[in-house]
Amino acid sequence: MSVFAAAPPRLSMSAHPYAILAAMSFVSHVECTICGHRHDAKRVLNVCEQCGQMLAVRYDLERVKASVTKDALRARPPGMYRFRELTPLDDGEEPVTLGEGGTPLLALPRLAAHLGLRHLWGKDEGQNPTGSFKARGLGMAITKARGLGARGFVIPSAGNAGGAAAVYAARCGLPCAVIVPRGTPPAAIAEAAIGGAAVFTIEGSIATAGKVVAKVAPQIGWFDLSTLKEPYRLEGKKTMGLELAEQLGWTMPDVLFYPTGGGTGLVGIPKGYEELRAMGWVSGAPPRIVAVQAEGCAPIVKAFREGAEMTAPWDNPTTHAAGLRVPSPFAGRQMLKILRDTRGDAVAVSERAIEEAQRLLGRLEGVWTSPEGAALVAALVQLKERGAVAADARVVLVLTGAGIKYDPPPLPAAVHLAGSDAEVVAAVRGALGV
Repeated sequence: MSVFAAAPPRLSMSAHPYAILAAMSFVSHVECTICGHRHDAKRVLNVCEQCGQMLAVRYDLERVKASVTKDALRARPPGMYRFRELTPLDDGEEPVTLGEGGTPLLALPRLAAHLGLRHLWGKDEGQNPTGSFKARGLGMAITKARGLGARGFVIPSAGNAGGAAAVYAARCGLPCAVIVPRGTPPAAIAEAAIGGAAVFTIEGSIATAGKVVAKVAPQIGWFDLSTLKEPYRLEGKKTMGLELAEQLGWTMPDVLFYPTGGGTGLVGIPKGYEELRAMGWVSGAPPRIVAVQAEGCAPIVKAFREGAEMTAPWDNPTTHAAGLRVPSPFAGRQMLKILRDTRGDAVAVSERAIEEAQRLLGRLEGVWTSPEGAALVAALVQLKERGAVAADARVVLVLTGAGIKYDPPPLPAAVHLAGSDAEVVAAVRGALGV
């Protein structure tokens, strides 16, 4: 059964919020990140036809540089497609969008002072339409797959990716199936279901779900959206790096912390920086990339510390940070190379440290981030104590999702008020200590 059919009708270009942008493609080719084999960008692609490894889209960066300026970019509407020239959109192709991207880079001065730092920011990806950074990658992947005639989508997910796939599939009128491990956060399952997806749970991890997807997708003729097993999701996540560069005045941070499960953003953000450097829009050394994982599922940390070139499957992965529960990341080799090339690091943090970090960030900065995002705060504390992050370093935390989509960490119970007015006032004053 063919995976592809005629693409469904699209909105007219004149009605689209990105209609004012250049509607031409700047893609030159798609190539393997390991063997370098070139692929035709006009064909549907998953992994390298020669070695089975991860593919990446390449651009004619000289044409991009000649076609857009920083001044022109400032006049464009917000969202990730304002960087259209550095996305894989085809000539005249309109994105499947819910307004993703354009998330704020929040200064975190009180947390910085608490940790003895001078320059600390959080890229708040929880403000995306689906409440996480997955909106970028899945919006882009579904846009491209639809353009190539996809009839439907199948995705394995540890949580937020499945919900994002479902709503973007709904947005373009195509069906979606989501397979998640049992124990996936209920909000993620509900998001997929409310988007009209068929949701399936399975015992095991996202790796188990991925094996089912690999068997089901070709049999039913739907497109496999597994992490980094197609080249387009990476291009959506890459836009975080493009935005960060612009938000920091076309500079790069010194250190960038990234919560690492499948690692699409860890690969994508440096890719965006490389493209901007090639265009002359940013200069200098890339940031040190710090991959952060949970102690109960840390295949990247283990391989990094052991000096290995590839990750090994992690047995019995356990963590309440669902997005970090990825025991066998497909792009482990690529992630490890990035960490070493940038003189970066890999850090594992405990469940307790993640919960403490969630409460700390909320109390000091008013940001309720996801457990995955909080893991970065815990890792920063750890590295600062080790002297691995200088006080004057410019540090960015990629806060990948909104905490409201997860069960909260342990919190103080609400104080019950009862009795006379005087007793109620006394109880309030006693609780407040005033």
